[in-house]
Amino acid sequence: MLNLIIAEAALELVPHEISGHASARNEAKRRGIKSSETLLDRSIHHHAMLKLLDGAKRGRPDLVHLTLLSITSTPLYLEGGVKVYIHTGDNTVLDLEKRTRPPKSYARFRDLVQKLLVERPESGLISVHESTLPALLDRIRPDLAVGLSTQGKTSSLEALAVELSKASNPAVLIGGFPKGHFTPETVAKLDELVRIHRESLDAHVVAARLIYELEREG
Repeated sequence: MLNLIIAEAALELVPHEISGHASARNEAKRRGIKSSETLLDRSIHHHAMLKLLDGAKRGRPDLVHLTLLSITSTPLYLEGGVKVYIHTGDNTVLDLEKRTRPPKSYARFRDLVQKLLVERPESGLISVHESTLPALLDRIRPDLAVGLSTQGKTSSLEALAVELSKASNPAVLIGGFPKGHFTPETVAKLDELVRIHRESLDAHVVAARLIYELEREG
């Protein structure tokens, strides 16, 4: 089984630093909830996010949603061959039970994730807990941990799939952020950092193509 981690994902609630900004207050008022209980979203909070540390790497829940849809629609996932974790940039982990399907509607996904991040259930189809990425890898205990990054050594997905298929409990990290790279702390926990294309590819494309190659390996 493949442990697939959407790593350092741009998925979080509006942080306190900008919860009083007009964009955050207006969106929260429109939806009848607190600004601190809404997802940080670049399309809504762009100007407020200019004040945030690593702002360019944050506020893209749509990217995470699209990547999840790409993963959970594959035959390998539906057969129970992929275990998905979402590790967020603020060190929260959403742990999906095998074969759990996210809402296809972005609005429903947004509302679900907001509720999960506020209530933080410890069990269920999607459980939530605090964890750094190194701690998550320590819990999974993969015999091969690979990160996909333009900073890695060049390899084809076909070759990577062959290598992963030989492992008994592999883990692959795909960046869940729009810009930037994995932190040094993350890279230090990896066995390999691999570049699969000369250009930076969207996370949902990488995830779908990786799983397809693994399916071909049988």
